Amino acid sequence: MESFRNIGIVGREGNGVAETLQRLVRFLQSRELTVVLGEQIAPLMPKHELRVSPRKMIGEICDLIIVVGGDGSFLGAARTLSRQPAPVLGINRGRLGFLTDISPDDLEAQIGAVLDGNYTLEKRFLLDVEVKRNGEPVGVGEALNDVVVNSGTSAHMMEFDLYIEGEFVYRQRSDGLIISTPTGSTAYSMSGGGPIMHPRLDAIALVPMFPHSLSSRPIVVDGKSEIKIVIQADNKTPAPVTCDGQEVIPTHPGDVVYVRKKPHKMTLIHPSGHSFYASCRDKLGWGGKLGT
Repeated sequence: MESFRNIGIVGREGNGVAETLQRLVRFLQSRELTVVLGEQIAPLMPKHELRVSPRKMIGEICDLIIVVGGDGSFLGAARTLSRQPAPVLGINRGRLGFLTDISPDDLEAQIGAVLDGNYTLEKRFLLDVEVKRNGEPVGVGEALNDVVVNSGTSAHMMEFDLYIEGEFVYRQRSDGLIISTPTGSTAYSMSGGGPIMHPRLDAIALVPMFPHSLSSRPIVVDGKSEIKIVIQADNKTPAPVTCDGQEVIPTHPGDVVYVRKKPHKMTLIHPSGHSFYASCRDKLGWGGKLGT
């Protein structure tokens, strides 16, 4: 197991984040480790003397990155950190916390176990999205959870054509379409009726949002598929494209949206004993009793 000596900490202000950050820094320093703060979270440590780094560089100078916050903070960090070699670990200061394994109550024990080499690594892929207008690129983005093309208003449906690997699938009228990774299958996709996918699957789920036709159902396709969405020119309103609910790419009627798997993956680090199914039982309230 790799030994971690330079620990980067990223996140943003939120409920309990400052308290957890200060406790984490004290713990890491007690183990004589070098701590580097991301520039967004550094203001929560007044009068510190630690090195501060932009997020786009912190994964290059550190060999472990810890995100303090909820899944939203983790998603924001992931889109930058996926390009960098350091594995990423999350301390949950949010609500659901599918991506942030560590409980603040067990911070020292769980972080200490990881630092002692008791952990597992897991690769997660992200999605690239590109919007073209008259054949020319007008916007790009990336997502760990999902790319969503939506009508932009609850008053109107949108109409679009869906192509997978260049093959026409259907023309649909709906509120939009969710394109989800396995990581995102327990997020917005799940609320739209999409399938829960194990994180190790190389697959993408396409989940219609309130489709006009009751026969429209989620489709799961190979993760290497190119997905093309042609927004029909007679739509009444622009259809924004959102990445992880955070980045927004404006579109016009007639634009074409391309979604593909990114060529590189990000590495998550979990404490030993981490179980996706146990997380589902805990976070989703599944039956907790063991079968016989």
